Amino acid sequence: MDDSSHDQGLRRAVRLVALLNLAYFGVEFAVALAIGSVSLFADSVDFLEDASVNFLILVALAWSIRSRAKVGMALAGILLVPGLATLWTAWDKFVAPTPPEPLALSLTGAGALAVNLFCALTLVRFRHHSGSLTKAAFLSARNDALANVAIIAAGLFTAYTLSAWPDLIVGLAIAAMNADAAREIWQAARQEHRRAEA
Repeated sequence: MDDSSHDQGLRRAVRLVALLNLAYFGVEFAVALAIGSVSLFADSVDFLEDASVNFLILVALAWSIRSRAKVGMALAGILLVPGLATLWTAWDKFVAPTPPEPLALSLTGAGALAVNLFCALTLVRFRHHSGSLTKAAFLSARNDALANVAIIAAGLFTAYTLSAWPDLIVGLAIAAMNADAAREIWQAARQEHRRAEA
């Protein structure tokens, strides 16, 4: 596959992933508000962040390596936003620990898992193309799929224990995973920037 057709394939993949993330943000955010779930709230904000990241990648693909590296560093900062939103929501849940509705939690997590697995599979062949930008998109989809498995488990544990803790723990774990992804993307972007300077 030549560079031109590879770039076109990457653009189509990133556009599709951005639209899917934006659509499922609306679904998950509505359910999170309806059942009072920290983990779904964290994951819904993450879907919105993923949509934003992928739209930024779509715009930035035509830029120079140096410009892409700068966008990659900015994306590392953006990845921290869902974690901060999760901490705020978790604090409210600590104050009033009521468990979310377990079936809705697990089913919504399963829907999110399907979307994120599809996005990860769509992006996997491009994850080393265009440096930190596509790495950001792939890592985000992969991490989100792992988070969704944990959300499904939280729903099952909530049904068994009738406790708010499984949802809280998973929400905080999602925040930690986003922080680690931000670190990886920052490192990739810094390497790109050094190569551009050399």
